[in-house]
Amino acid sequence: MLHLKSVNLEKQQIETLAIPVCEDKDIHADPAIKAVIKKALELAEFNGKKDEAVTFYDLPQIKARRVMLHGLGKFKTIDRETLRAMAGKSVEKCINSELANLWFAVPAADQLDLGPSEVIVALQEGAYLANHIFQKYKGENNKKALKQINFLVESQVARKYRHLCAKVATVCEGTHLAREWVNTPSNEKTPEKFTRAIVSLAQKERLKVQVLNEAQLKQKKFGALLAVAAGSLSKPSLVILEHKVPGAKKTVALVGKGVTFDSGGLNLKTGGSMADMKCDMSGAAAAAATLITAARLKTNVNIIGAIPIVENMPSGQAIRPGDIVRSFAGKTVEIGNTDAEGRLILIDAMAYVIKRYKPQLMVDLATLTGACMVALGDKIAGVFSNDDDLAGSITAAGEITHERCWRMPLPDDYKELLKSDFADISNMPSSRYGGAVSAALFLSEFVDDTPWAHIDIAGPAYLKKKSNYCGPGGTGFGVRLLMEMLERV
Repeated sequence: MLHLKSVNLEKQQIETLAIPVCEDKDIHADPAIKAVIKKALELAEFNGKKDEAVTFYDLPQIKARRVMLHGLGKFKTIDRETLRAMAGKSVEKCINSELANLWFAVPAADQLDLGPSEVIVALQEGAYLANHIFQKYKGENNKKALKQINFLVESQVARKYRHLCAKVATVCEGTHLAREWVNTPSNEKTPEKFTRAIVSLAQKERLKVQVLNEAQLKQKKFGALLAVAAGSLSKPSLVILEHKVPGAKKTVALVGKGVTFDSGGLNLKTGGSMADMKCDMSGAAAAAATLITAARLKTNVNIIGAIPIVENMPSGQAIRPGDIVRSFAGKTVEIGNTDAEGRLILIDAMAYVIKRYKPQLMVDLATLTGACMVALGDKIAGVFSNDDDLAGSITAAGEITHERCWRMPLPDDYKELLKSDFADISNMPSSRYGGAVSAALFLSEFVDDTPWAHIDIAGPAYLKKKSNYCGPGGTGFGVRLLMEMLERV
């Protein structure tokens, strides 16, 4: 669907051409494109400022049915995300206009403070990510995704960077997959159904798959995970995915929180807080989609995916505040709050992975705390880590993908907040403040000396309103981030 092509605009018939325009610098080399930009800048309503747009039809200079010009703003502000956003908005406009094909005029390689590959990848990511429509449950599918998106470059650029198209499409398709899983309603995404969905796709990509069912979890003493699942009629599972590469020097473990619906348990959430809890498996979706993407791209790192999947419901069988459970690691946990359930399923999965696979690095993703959203808002994830290099790799990857991450502290003295009079540790801190920090500290008690990072994606995993290249709902946050990180470790 993504193609780099070199054509003569004065001869090639094109349905729609999108041209990014800089406010204070010429960033294109093609004379035909420069002439169109000059014509647009003569209009009072268009100056190339960010988000300004104008459309021409049937221009004599270019054999295009329509030419859409989009302002990028001032040269010094143009970065990867500026290009992604421009591409995403162009695709959305074409979808809304029921168009099938779109061309982008890629800025000249030497005219931006970005390399040619960075410009191409950013534009392709924005376009591909925006070309995703989730309407599975609508009676009428009114919108259709674009069939083809072409990127106009010089012939030597097309030859040199053509390989990027398939890679970008594969990674963005992984993001689409995570979005689809998150957007699926919980009645269609019970633990059993979600497990089958992951297993089916993983097996198609020839990942090694193992599923620990409820009986096996009991036999292996996954006490914390089973405690969360106790209130639901749906059965829990732990899905293990393995991407193995002969001769690979490192094994990286990815653990994703998979609560397919979180009612809060006996500490029942309010109606408003419960409304979007179908998204409480966003970490699992990102981890599984990353494994599938890595398999498709034959990523040269051993990767273990551990995905604990449960539903947190209230019933006569549910765990109660004050209960004490024994985790897989052997530590006892006092249940201070049944709505602090994500950390319970994560500690059992992480301890199991460390014991069995002994990874060199481990990263968990989870929609873990509302407190992280209070701290960082809904567009930035919090990163907690016991390893500076790993934390740096994640935040650097986030700068590239615009899945922004901010490192948060893990102060030892805050562990006092998790002390229990009756068990080794409490799942709920004694203070109402610093909830994201105490949750991460709780997890840190179960990783031993393994270099580890926890990414709290409670904010950016789910959108109430659409963004420049994502509709409302699941964002797929973490897939591109992790794939970028895996290239750095």
